[in-house]
Amino acid sequence: MTNTAAKERASDEKDVKNPMHIKRASTEKLREIFGKYATQQINGEPYMTSADFVRSFLGQSYNEESIKLIAGIADTSKDGLISFAEFQAFEGLLCTPDALYKTAFQLFDRNGNGSVTYSEFVDVFKKTDLHAKIPFKLDGPFIQLYFGKDRQRVINYVEFSQFLHDFHEECAMEAFRLKDTSGSGFISALDFQDIMVNVKKHLLTSEVRDNLIAVTEGHRVSFPYFMAFNSLLNNMELIKRIYLNATSGNRAEPITKDELLHSAQTMSQITPLEIDILFQLTGVIHQSGRIVYNDLSNIAPEHYIKNITHRLAEIKAVESPADRSFLIQMLESTYRFTLGSVAGAVGATAVYPIDLVKTRMQNQRTGSFIGEVAYRNSWDCCKKVIRHEGFLGLYRGLVPQLMGVAPEKAIKLTVNDFAGGSQVIFTNPLEIVKIRLQVAGEIAGGAKVRALSVVRELGLFGLYKGARACLLRDVPFSAIYFPMYAHTKAAFADEEGYNHPLTLLAAGAIAGIPAASLVTPADVIKTRLQVVARSGQTTYSGVMDAARKIMAEEGPRAFWKGTVARVFRSSPQFGVTLVTYELLQRMLYVDFGGSRPAGSDVAKAKVDVARVNPDHIGGYQAALPMLNGIETKFGLSLPRFGAPAAVKRQTS
Repeated sequence: MTNTAAKERASDEKDVKNPMHIKRASTEKLREIFGKYATQQINGEPYMTSADFVRSFLGQSYNEESIKLIAGIADTSKDGLISFAEFQAFEGLLCTPDALYKTAFQLFDRNGNGSVTYSEFVDVFKKTDLHAKIPFKLDGPFIQLYFGKDRQRVINYVEFSQFLHDFHEECAMEAFRLKDTSGSGFISALDFQDIMVNVKKHLLTSEVRDNLIAVTEGHRVSFPYFMAFNSLLNNMELIKRIYLNATSGNRAEPITKDELLHSAQTMSQITPLEIDILFQLTGVIHQSGRIVYNDLSNIAPEHYIKNITHRLAEIKAVESPADRSFLIQMLESTYRFTLGSVAGAVGATAVYPIDLVKTRMQNQRTGSFIGEVAYRNSWDCCKKVIRHEGFLGLYRGLVPQLMGVAPEKAIKLTVNDFAGGSQVIFTNPLEIVKIRLQVAGEIAGGAKVRALSVVRELGLFGLYKGARACLLRDVPFSAIYFPMYAHTKAAFADEEGYNHPLTLLAAGAIAGIPAASLVTPADVIKTRLQVVARSGQTTYSGVMDAARKIMAEEGPRAFWKGTVARVFRSSPQFGVTLVTYELLQRMLYVDFGGSRPAGSDVAKAKVDVARVNPDHIGGYQAALPMLNGIETKFGLSLPRFGAPAAVKRQTS
């Protein structure tokens, strides 16, 4: 293997393990996109202006002063124009692990010399909303510790990263000192609420914001409580790890304060006061003495770049669960049914040749009749189908399968608690048609069998032949599959409870192995009941009759015919179906006020992800989350206009 190939393989393996890793965009594609937005030409070379970059390309509504600051992040030459080389360089920076800190550093590095001076920091800080809300002492002892007593010292990138972190905490203490006019070490509950809402709002979810007074019970707030409260919200990701350590990875297990405190002592320096505040918060919100993982997710601050997801649509059908009417619930069922139908069709098509082979293997009799065994094994069956019926022979009966798989998978995915029984009503007629078409090609020179002729021959009641066996197969399948899928999916989720598409695919496929294999006997009986017995073959009058005759004539091994083909069909089919279904929910998300799809939650950033520009490729997928992160992680919001600027994209 060449060094280049080895690097590419290592890169691909890293992408699989780390879904947050962003691949660089190609130079050709970046140049094409750059040309769409660049409105300036100098010596025949295109350049972006600050407005081209911030308003047109990034689509942000910052005011004029903020536009210059934001564009200056990419404009490393600081000449007011962004060349393609600078545009590409910033795309590469956004792909780095510490992109947030580097982006913030370049925002403050106004002259582009690789360091930040006191005057550069002050110049940018005075333009932020934070400065307008808290008159921070820019000549105080904290600033002197970093920039020196005469404020002439310059700080490099790594030092500036630490400065930003410490400055974030210093702002909180400064705000407390301003409210504590008497120097008692206490502020009122209303002052506490005022600081949190106006200075630390980036740490607040709606649940925390609405309960700031309730959590203090209206009492005065001490400085230790104030610092612990902010430290808790800053360290919610660590708290989640502590919870998972205490529950051995189980996100649904309720734990007590003592259990969480014990886990915290073994892992970190989370203090008992912070644990007390955590349980006070969850207590006023949920009135429970125990917490589960979801409680932590509800109060954790927004994650600025967690799993960048492009959504084709995101619709909020209701403002709150209380607004869910019967019509909304019906629309939600229709929405999930439609997505389930599409996902089922994709999964069925992907593995249909295996399904055909499985059916023919199960229908193959191994009794005493000469010439009964047409196929030695599944691979032999596949080769003979292609040889005698052509490649399309592997897809014989696909149309009724797709017609049947829509209600089958849609019902399974929409109401999987009862799916095993309810789906048979819709799918058995189409299943029997599919099976008869699948085995029709076995008879050389036989009359061509069409779906409509099968329906006419069977009649209404005949279409439900084998329905009992279908129930015996599908009810246990659903009972095994969905609980195992839920547990496997949860086990593969990351610390945020998020599932990467590859883990969804793996969970769906793994859950299908025991579910598909253990119900094979019922599937064999169903197949034998639904096919047309050829001359000399045994016929069956029902489930029990079929079971007795198969056992007597072929032995117990006959009940497991096609098991391998069934597993190789059902396992990947459900993997593809489930990953398609969940990705469709993410891309075409409609909030009906019910429960969100587990494992697919994406932190709602201030950026409207439903309107992400398709030209934001490679590192630029992270551009808006990074700008949002400067605000949410460091509290450094830059002024915007009141409404989004209506700027049309410039095309070359």
